[in-house]
Amino acid sequence: MSPERYPVLWIGQTAVLTLPPEIDVTNADALREDMLSLLNQGASALIADMSTTTFCDSAGVSALVRAYKRATASSADVRLVITSPAVERVLTLIGVGHFINRYPTVAAAMAGLDAEAAATPGLEPGESKSAPAPSPLASPANGSDASPYRHGEQHGGAVRTNGDGDVVADPL
Repeated sequence: MSPERYPVLWIGQTAVLTLPPEIDVTNADALREDMLSLLNQGASALIADMSTTTFCDSAGVSALVRAYKRATASSADVRLVITSPAVERVLTLIGVGHFINRYPTVAAAMAGLDAEAAATPGLEPGESKSAPAPSPLASPANGSDASPYRHGEQHGGAVRTNGDGDVVADPL
């Protein structure tokens, strides 16, 4: 177990990680490692508390996507707490907002887990169900195929992830 660089609160099997006010190339790798470490420690849910985050660049988005992919592979859940319209807009434009659940408060993110536990026999509050929800990126319901590309909603460019889960934006 490696010590995390950002504050972590464990509630049952749910890890609540408080993210910094700015996430960029200078701290995204450390943030990614902290999130992956928490998932490796057996977190059934990871709540990334971005309530004080006002800036998140592509390196930060890549870190979030990598954590989401690891969580999905290990039947865990990732939830984001976002209060900044600028951060929400970045995630929406890139397409991440379509497959990682977002909440206005940590309490709302936890309440979602508790409601899921109440509706699933044998699940304890703070635990996530074992079968992850399918990613809307590969959902036929939204008209997409299994391609890693997702067209930007307002800028017309395409966004994709490489084999490592890093977000790669194609030029407009």
